[in-house]
Amino acid sequence: MLFNLFQGYSGIQLVVLLFARVFIVFCCLPLHEYAHALVAVKLGDNTPRAQGRLTINPLAHLDLIGTLMIVFVGFGYAKPVSVNARNFKNPKGGMALTALAGPVANLIMAAVAILLMNITMLFDMSNVFVQAFSYFFSFAATTNIGLAVFNLLPIPPLDGSRVLQLLIPDRYYYNFMKYERYIIIVVFVLILTGVLTAPLSFLGGLIYKGLAYLIGLPFGNV
Repeated sequence: MLFNLFQGYSGIQLVVLLFARVFIVFCCLPLHEYAHALVAVKLGDNTPRAQGRLTINPLAHLDLIGTLMIVFVGFGYAKPVSVNARNFKNPKGGMALTALAGPVANLIMAAVAILLMNITMLFDMSNVFVQAFSYFFSFAATTNIGLAVFNLLPIPPLDGSRVLQLLIPDRYYYNFMKYERYIIIVVFVLILTGVLTAPLSFLGGLIYKGLAYLIGLPFGNV
């Protein structure tokens, strides 16, 4: 399965893909977690600040297994930011907004990457360095979108599960959360075996096409 993920790329594309994923790990993942921490603090919970998570320092956020998954699979995770919902004026709403902050940050970073890709394509695309930068921004956008889609799954402990709390009664939600550890293991197995990869990639592809269309309008790339 892992080797199949790297098939279909030329030599330069594969090298750039790996560099893009390392960039995601050390730059984009920290910004994802920082977004969670920043929104929580702004809404009245200083737990992330007290635990040293209100920072873009990668060492404060990275998880070994989640990092390896991003490099080799394209989906992964960092250490969850701890939040105390009791410090929010509206605990459910505060948790949902804090959870959404991370995926929204990924989508913003994807949009910036697509914009930079469009600018790069204004130069001579026969130049190998121009091609490399174009591939880099494309891969960075794709991976950021993949992270946003993955984290919005309504499965604990992913961000989407916090949004789910707004939609179902508390007793059902807390019963669901009891199985958090087992559910996420099943999800990772489904991803690593390719069962979830196709639908997640399909959803990510739709978002990528939508962003590329909107951002490409000023460049005439439609």
